[in-house]
Amino acid sequence: MSDTLAARAAHVLEVKHSRFIVHAAAVTSPDAALAFLADVADPAATHNCWAYRIGAQYRFSDDGEPAGTAGRPILAAIDGQGYDQVVAVVTRWYGGIKLGAGGLVRAYGGAAAECLRVAARQPLIAYAELRLAYPFEATGAVHAALAAFGAEKLDEDYLAEGVALRLRLPADRLAALKTQLRDATRDRVRFGVD
Repeated sequence: MSDTLAARAAHVLEVKHSRFIVHAAAVTSPDAALAFLADVADPAATHNCWAYRIGAQYRFSDDGEPAGTAGRPILAAIDGQGYDQVVAVVTRWYGGIKLGAGGLVRAYGGAAAECLRVAARQPLIAYAELRLAYPFEATGAVHAALAAFGAEKLDEDYLAEGVALRLRLPADRLAALKTQLRDATRDRVRFGVD
């Protein structure tokens, strides 16, 4: 399981008079990542290099730096710190001394990695949805189990024979909730019912 950022993060690094500022944030879509880039990029800076990782989707940009010296190291920092659903933008103001390809890789990747290393982390939780139906007399037992497992009601329909629910809960609690519901209602809950 990966983590994402609990809040926006920033970090400043100076290397041979070049100033690097990293801005990072949690994002859930490529559009959100590009919107964050548009928000924090400084048009007056020499370069605004960036990368994002959202599950299997990723993109990065060297924004005019030599190919492979900025965007890819930023992405490697995101992956190396165990993050997902994160965008990082590293803005550089050139200080007059060339850093060389290796120096650029170390500066961009190092600044991004340090920003993410000290940032507040938040675990990414995979959620599952569950549909179930039960007779009215099992309502107390069902509601007690839902509360115990942190299930959130998305829909609730009252039918002639009982109640139909659509729930959302952390995926790793799904099997235990089903077992608890079966036991608490003497197997009167039906799963997957629309």
